Amino acid sequence: MKYLITGLGNPGAAYENTRHNIGFKILDALADASNIVFSDKRYGYVAEYKFKARTLILLKPTTYMNLSGQAVNYWMKQENIALENLLIINDDLALPMGTLRLKPKGGDAGHNGLKSIQETLGTKDYARLRFGIGDNFRPGRQVDYVLSEWSKEEKTMLPERIDVCIRIIQSFSTIGVERTMTEFNGK
Repeated sequence: MKYLITGLGNPGAAYENTRHNIGFKILDALADASNIVFSDKRYGYVAEYKFKARTLILLKPTTYMNLSGQAVNYWMKQENIALENLLIINDDLALPMGTLRLKPKGGDAGHNGLKSIQETLGTKDYARLRFGIGDNFRPGRQVDYVLSEWSKEEKTMLPERIDVCIRIIQSFSTIGVERTMTEFNGK
């Protein structure tokens, strides 16, 4: 079985440690823990992760957030991955910092990466792992907030939350989205 696990973010050092790049950060942690390396390929950095007889294609799109759908669509076709085996990891302003929420489908909630994926695939029916970054910004400063670096307090909580995300990814690929939601959502 093949899966496409896509962490949303923006390429380049300027974005590396920003809240908007949590998807990249999670996949980097998974790759580091598994001794696998990303390769620069068409539309993204790609690595292959083997877990319990499954192949997970890890994708960090290089299309920038607003065109993430191009990369997702290309790699789904390239690797012949079914829609139910797609997982998108994204930041979410509507969730308190560090809250994790797996969903089997849903709208874009104003997230440009999800909007691009939804428009390109023509459906909202794909799983997503939402990583709460909170909404600690003044009105009109949303873009500055998501593109700013983590606070000192946030940085201390990230390793544990990222470890949970890795377990969610592994669970998603072995027992599916519904059972993984039961296991992890709300904890």
